[in-house]
Amino acid sequence: MVSLFQILNMILSIVVFVIVAHVIMSWLINFQVLNLRQPLVAQIWHGLNRLLDPLYSRIRRLLPAMGGLDLAPLVALIGVYALQIILRNNAGFFYGF
Repeated sequence: MVSLFQILNMILSIVVFVIVAHVIMSWLINFQVLNLRQPLVAQIWHGLNRLLDPLYSRIRRLLPAMGGLDLAPLVALIGVYALQIILRNNAGFFYGF
């Protein structure tokens, strides 16, 4: 069961990394530091969008329109951190007391 705890914790850490990478990449694209005409940049960008759009679209349905400000990544990060806290607080279940 310890392995299950570690795997779940690792998956949540990877999700945090992917969300942060997507946010940073969106800033770099918007400030024209990165260009979507570059094949590698475009491929990474579209891959991250495909991964995160199902999660973000569900969150965006719940959030009110903010006029160009997208809070879906922030809400997703808060949700992932909440799941990590819940997982750590219930670690005794995985370790068998």
